[in-house]
Order: sequence, then C-alpha cells, then structure tokens
Amino acid sequence: MARAPNVSRQTALLLSILLESPAQWRHGYQLSQITGFKSGTLYPLLMRLEEQGFLESKWQESDRPGGPPRHVYRLTASGRALARERRATLLGKLARELGKAT
Repeated sequence: MARAPNVSRQTALLLSILLESPAQWRHGYQLSQITGFKSGTLYPLLMRLEEQGFLESKWQESDRPGGPPRHVYRLTASGRALARERRATLLGKLARELGKAT
C-alpha cells in the first residue's frame, strides 16, 4: 500500500471543509472566505491536491448574468478517503492529549 502524503495544517483544514459536503462543487473565493486563506496559500493547495488526484475541478458558468465562469472544486473518492483518514488521525491525537491532561 502506498504511503499517504504529508498533509500540512492548511491542507488538513481545507480537506475537512470539503469533506463536510463532498459532492458539492465549491469555488476558490468561497473556500478562501471559509478558511481565511489568502490566494497565495489556497490556490497552490488546490492545484497540488488536484495534481495528486484528491480533487477534481471544472469550469462552471456564473449564476450572475454576464459574470465570468468560475473554477470549482470537489473531493474525489481518494480525496474523501484522505480527508477521513486525516480527521481520524487528528481526533486520535486530540483524544490522547486530553487523556494526558486529566
């Protein structure tokens, strides 16, 4: 089995947000509003995740008349698996830390 890629905190947060509604297409501006990431952080993450096969993207026509099309993203099956794995790892770490505090 191939080793899972290293995932930064920013990547883990982005994956977690996308996992909330994995079938929903989301555009970069919406993701930047939710995460608070600036474009110089967000778009390289999105491109890297897409290159690694964890995201799929497409162009979507604007819902505003005359608005430009938007690039939208959603998790692939392997992206959902990675997001779930990272969430479980994070919850396990949190549980261990809470156990040490008591």
